[in-house]
Amino acid sequence: MVFSTLISANELRAVQDPLILDCSFDLADTAAGERSYAAGHIPGAFYLHLDRDLAGPKTGPDGSFRGRHPLPERADFAALMRRLGLTARRQVVTCDRQGGMYAARAWWMLRWLGHAEVAVLDGAWDGAWTTDLPTPRPSDWQPGEPLVRQIDAATLRRQLGGVRVIDARAPERFRGDVEPLDRQAGHIPGAGNRFFKDNLGADGRFKSAAQLHAELLPLSGGTVVHQCGSGVTACHNLLAMAHAGLGGPDGGVLYPGSWSEWSADPARPIAKG
Repeated sequence: MVFSTLISANELRAVQDPLILDCSFDLADTAAGERSYAAGHIPGAFYLHLDRDLAGPKTGPDGSFRGRHPLPERADFAALMRRLGLTARRQVVTCDRQGGMYAARAWWMLRWLGHAEVAVLDGAWDGAWTTDLPTPRPSDWQPGEPLVRQIDAATLRRQLGGVRVIDARAPERFRGDVEPLDRQAGHIPGAGNRFFKDNLGADGRFKSAAQLHAELLPLSGGTVVHQCGSGVTACHNLLAMAHAGLGGPDGGVLYPGSWSEWSADPARPIAKG
């Protein structure tokens, strides 16, 4: 059986030879994820660091600011997956200790490499933990055609008013009441707000596909561009959309630079409220 959105702990136990990627992280303490991994992780899991493995340089070749967590070069991420032993049709499972906040980014990036057999662990791991480090089995795997879409700032600006933009940040950041991380407060004009944590139930697991479908249906239709602060939690909404069966196989389009890139250029329009 192939898992392409979410997978439970019980389902993971039944998977033969999964590639498990622990993406735990903390924006306020960038070493916290590595410490938690070292203290105990799912047997066989490799650790991926948001800044080093799931993001690229913040500055482009032309000196422009690309956002706090721009995508790395696709070839570089593919090379990392080869080193860890990714092969065609091998089930990949991404996880973290933050409700999928960072695991969803890795999920999207594997699909960006053309790998469909990737799912986020839904909820906490309830099995044994280990401090043993896994031994990678490098492969000669090559990426395929991307299964997801992305958009850059210039294209999005030209298309404002003709596409639907969904912002995954907390409501107070979306409104512009506060801005703890980026250069200006507010949001992209015309954007709507879907806080990524609204995809989760009180138990920390994703809501059912049926409930997500009902909640996200009003946000679907046409081209839907997903963004957040730096292109990370937007992937949580993309995952929820995909799990709900909305917006095609990828649930929409990712704007990787997101608010951190958009707000860094004073020439770009912003809105508040």
